[in-house]
Amino acid sequence: MGTVFIGLDVHKMSISVTTAEDGREGAVRFCGEVANTPEQVRKLAERLSRSGDRLEFCYEAGGCGYGIYRQLTEAGHGCLVAAPTLIARKPGDRIKTDRRDSQMLALQHRAGGLTAVWVPNEVHEAMRDLVRARGDAVMALMRARQQLLAFLLRHGRSYPVGKPWTLRHRRWLAGQAFEQDAHRIVFQDYVEAVWASQDRRDQLEARISVMLAGWSLAPLVEALRALRGLDTISSVSFVAAVGDLSRFENPRRLMAYLGLVPSEHSSGDRIRRGGITKTGNREARRMLVEAAWSYRYPPRVATGKTDVVSRQPKVVRDVAWKAQVRLCDRYRRLSAGGKRPTVVIAAIARELSGFIWAIGQEVRPAAP
Repeated sequence: MGTVFIGLDVHKMSISVTTAEDGREGAVRFCGEVANTPEQVRKLAERLSRSGDRLEFCYEAGGCGYGIYRQLTEAGHGCLVAAPTLIARKPGDRIKTDRRDSQMLALQHRAGGLTAVWVPNEVHEAMRDLVRARGDAVMALMRARQQLLAFLLRHGRSYPVGKPWTLRHRRWLAGQAFEQDAHRIVFQDYVEAVWASQDRRDQLEARISVMLAGWSLAPLVEALRALRGLDTISSVSFVAAVGDLSRFENPRRLMAYLGLVPSEHSSGDRIRRGGITKTGNREARRMLVEAAWSYRYPPRVATGKTDVVSRQPKVVRDVAWKAQVRLCDRYRRLSAGGKRPTVVIAAIARELSGFIWAIGQEVRPAAP
């Protein structure tokens, strides 16, 4: 009894299947297409397992999610969800078909050349979707606000003092009047869109806070709040995107996963390093970059952070304070050295991820 490696090129309606038998010279066979439904996937696995060989499936991570992975692993088969950006492709190959893609996956899986992504459980994936919905609501709110301000600007109305979207700005909006009925209708529609988007965002944030209590990674979220620049929403967003931090062997692995390490193109005696790689999860990297800006001020525990920090174990409090002292000093030194602000913030975000990793090693997930 040997091993058969199966490459699946997954699409919304169909799955192209190629099998590769074990061994360097093992036969490679295209098995055709099946419908992308749980029933057809089950029949495919049963048909391929009749020979008694161990089945090792693989497919690219994408918009179809992890349903196929869970179905196959629950049936006792091996399955790997490959990172699409790390799949080797021949530069000179100009022909791309579903059949070739499934064959390439089967061959690379047999050779051990695929990099697996971390697959969250169903509870973690549900929390991630909730966080993403909140992010979509924030973007919709920003778009609605911009449309309202653009409409007012076209009619020569601009807020004279202070920042927009404060209580005073809302009173200023309430005092706007237009002569044309069409303008009044458009203005009111834009205003209602802003308030509706804001209510949607606030409701999703409230739901996140409620559901956080039943999440196994809630202790890690609470511990990360002790760090400067991270609140509940940013901590939940980071943990939902990255997952359990204990799966990273060292902080450098986490930094590379977040795309915060410098890119490099070196050959021979020439060493050339560029900007950060920007690989991995963009949302988690954005949260760290936003948090990094808070370290341009001297170290201190803000009034709103006192209760959060006091509830944490001493080891977490020590890591949080050490992060403040080091990163605030590093920001000043890099800025004094003439580094560009964006470069400085990227460096601060990279080191901040190291302190987050340290907290992740001390705070383990709770029992589900």
